Amino acid sequence: MAKIAVVYWSETGNTEQMAEGVAEGIRSAGSEVALVPAADFDPATCGNYDAIAFGCPAMGTEVLEEDVFEPMYERAEPYLSGKKIALFGSYDWGDGGWMREWVDRAEGVGANVVSNLIVNLTPGEAELNECREVGKKLAG
Repeated sequence: MAKIAVVYWSETGNTEQMAEGVAEGIRSAGSEVALVPAADFDPATCGNYDAIAFGCPAMGTEVLEEDVFEPMYERAEPYLSGKKIALFGSYDWGDGGWMREWVDRAEGVGANVVSNLIVNLTPGEAELNECREVGKKLAG
């Protein structure tokens, strides 16, 4: 059974809802999941997981949240080479530039990005189903 972490940061709850959807998909695929707020995640434990989903909304001028998530993710990058990951997050405005840059960044350190998903504001049932599919794909 694969062990997968879903690591997220959420201010309004939108990305947290997405994280819960990803975790549901992982569980439904028969894998073990750890749902962890970014502030509680130790990047040195990346090797304990077969795959990791990272979730962070677009902030400011379409960047990752800078006080908690970005420093945690930067510390995780050296552990991501060859690791299967998924990226997800919500946004309010813009065109998803932060996600495109994040995918490029992850691939630049050698991560195997199997999925990325952005949702405008609060996810509805259709978007939560997409989150579940991300989880299933990551577990597969």
